[in-house]
Amino acid sequence: MFEEWGLLGNALILLASLAILDKASDWTITNAVKVADITGFGKTTIGFILVAFSTSLPELCVSIFATLDEELIGVAIGNVLGSNIVNICLILGVCFLLITLKSSEIVKIIPVMLEEDVGTLYFGLFISSIVPLSLIYIGYASRLIGIILLAIFTLYVYKLSKVKIIKEDGSLGEEKRKLPRYILSTVLGAVIVVASSHLIVNTASHIAEALGIPKIVIGATIIAFGTSLPELVTSIDSTQRGHIDLALGNIVGSCFTNTTCILGVTLLGSNLRVNMAAFSNLVTFSLMTNLLLWYFLSGEKISWREGAILLFMYTIFILTSYGGYRA
Repeated sequence: MFEEWGLLGNALILLASLAILDKASDWTITNAVKVADITGFGKTTIGFILVAFSTSLPELCVSIFATLDEELIGVAIGNVLGSNIVNICLILGVCFLLITLKSSEIVKIIPVMLEEDVGTLYFGLFISSIVPLSLIYIGYASRLIGIILLAIFTLYVYKLSKVKIIKEDGSLGEEKRKLPRYILSTVLGAVIVVASSHLIVNTASHIAEALGIPKIVIGATIIAFGTSLPELVTSIDSTQRGHIDLALGNIVGSCFTNTTCILGVTLLGSNLRVNMAAFSNLVTFSLMTNLLLWYFLSGEKISWREGAILLFMYTIFILTSYGGYRA
């Protein structure tokens, strides 16, 4: 399909997709903030549930397709763990740099969040850390574990849906009646972000291949980065508009969704017992990045140094992964 459009056609589609991606991201954030204001949920919680699940659709699609081919199960699990590393190191690293460069050297992040939202972030990081570590300890992943992971995801999302701050109806006015429309717009905007990201990845891959770049390099860069592109765009857009709490909820929520819902779907659809020893390096690096973010959040403030450290960690991850591949 993309080959038929030629190099120029793919370049035009790439540019158009980038423009749509920018507008769709802006639309998603605007409506997500309105949903938070009307419902009484914190923006972190809205990012954790609504935006995070929507932007995790690429990883979910990879997992669903992997269940159709047993040989791809390892790819799906690697994508889940790798996406979590990209989310925290690359995306939050960029967001932390942006917010500190825009406002001041040190930014206090906890005071802008509800107490429940802070607990949500800590729980998301805890699950994202303990699940892969437990699977390495057990030594394998099976369909039963997939069911348990999906149960954890369902129960916690249900719990979050029950926690909110009640606002007086008078302060909401006509906006309360528009809530269904805002929720639908948030989800629709995120879906458009995902769809445009898919076009960007495919057209960029075709252009790179047409220019003589090897497929294995394309897969290790454009495709791997592409599944986290929706989180990157929405989080950076949130940060630039002063909603770092929404960005944090989006990223940690995506990691939680990847580790529970998406990994659960992958295991549930597989008849194999997956040997987790092959993923020990990914699990170790994922655990390190989660603990690092946990430490940053416990300090209740961030500066450009935290952003630089996360980006440095991502650079180390890329270099070690490439070194392992070369070996």
